[in-house]
Amino acid sequence: MSQTFVLKKGLNIPISGEAELRVSKTIAPGIVAVQPTDFKGFLPRLLVKEGDPVLCGSPVMADKKNADILLTSPVSGTVKEIVRGEKRKLLAVLIESDGKRQCVDFGVKDAAKLDAGQVRQALLQSGLWPWLVQRPYGILADPDARPRDIFVSTFNTAPLAADATFCFGADVAAAQAGVNALAKLTDGKVYVGLDGNGKSAFAGLQGCELNCFRGPHPAGNVGVQISHIAPIRKEDTVWTVSLAGLVAIGKLFLTGKYDVRRKVAVTGPMALQPSYVDTLPGTPMQDLAAYFGNTPAEELRVIGGDALSGKVIGAAGYLGFFDTQVTILREGTDPELLGWIRPFRFNQFSADRSYFSWLLPKKKYAMDTNLHGGARAFLMNDGYYGKVLPMDIFPVFLAKACLAGDIEKMEKFGIYEVLPEDLATCEFVDPSKNNIQAMIEQGIDLMLKEMA
Repeated sequence: MSQTFVLKKGLNIPISGEAELRVSKTIAPGIVAVQPTDFKGFLPRLLVKEGDPVLCGSPVMADKKNADILLTSPVSGTVKEIVRGEKRKLLAVLIESDGKRQCVDFGVKDAAKLDAGQVRQALLQSGLWPWLVQRPYGILADPDARPRDIFVSTFNTAPLAADATFCFGADVAAAQAGVNALAKLTDGKVYVGLDGNGKSAFAGLQGCELNCFRGPHPAGNVGVQISHIAPIRKEDTVWTVSLAGLVAIGKLFLTGKYDVRRKVAVTGPMALQPSYVDTLPGTPMQDLAAYFGNTPAEELRVIGGDALSGKVIGAAGYLGFFDTQVTILREGTDPELLGWIRPFRFNQFSADRSYFSWLLPKKKYAMDTNLHGGARAFLMNDGYYGKVLPMDIFPVFLAKACLAGDIEKMEKFGIYEVLPEDLATCEFVDPSKNNIQAMIEQGIDLMLKEMA
């Protein structure tokens, strides 16, 4: 039975640089990176060495804890370099593309006619299993587990997020095949969250429960949707899949090929002619240099994902496995005369009407990375943060419990229900300038260590 949830709490960040709904460039990267750091809980074991030939879909790494979980190559070509960091930590495998896109043939299958074991095996062999994220904690899903439910959000409300209909509107058949496959992996339901602010291209999906969500960010976060549909309790395990992952899984069964190509929104105030590119995960940011303009790299912050919860990858980094957006901001290193006491600040956004910018509700702001102040004591008012968080938790008490490493209080205040991205709006409005998402991540890491 579908429902419509109208969320009053939240905050849409009016940042400039929204991508035009057009593909301005199709990129066939010469080098792609397979990065194990994109997957929380993945301990990589190399399956290739420099000089080895690979096909699209060939295994490159396996998980040390579960050898069935593979990361596979998105292109055909040759392994060019194994990149390691401190203490020989494996950071990436760089693959030089031959431009031919020769693929491993996994075979066309009708997911609706397969059993759970066959679906699981197909996802594991192809390297698509890492699209399945397990909650609590946001780690790789355990292939031996049977989740209570599986959740998919088909839209994103984050700042300047890629338009789901533009990116995946032509892939409804693949999304349906993905739903058919996921339904085999749970005894519960597959829940699909739809954008209630307009007509969704995915409103006709069958074999799942459709729910509409209307409201400001973070209404599109799957964690927020779970909290309204069927909250996660201590003993529960649920899985989540992004829309990009759902489509990739569906394409595997429809075509027998590993296909993770997608449209990626290049956005942000410092992006030159923000628009979409058609490319692959692992694409070097150097291939997007045309969108950086003439600004020196040290003056830019290049983020894989959105400005609130994305990962800094830099102008020399690579597009992440889950990324459908790149955000380019200016590094806010310039001193500000008088700071917040300036009486008129029409070019500065304030979520609580500290400036007169609230008189211009449709204005977009060329935001940078300046914090506009330094760290100070926590504002002990959960109601202040609760205005931008549509979840039944206590964000300040949860963050402080994570900071203190108090597992009992973390459980009490909702650690099982959240990932750092769910509290990104709280971090944005925080007058104390605390890195709340890092606190939540610290708490999750402690839970994983203690509960292992």
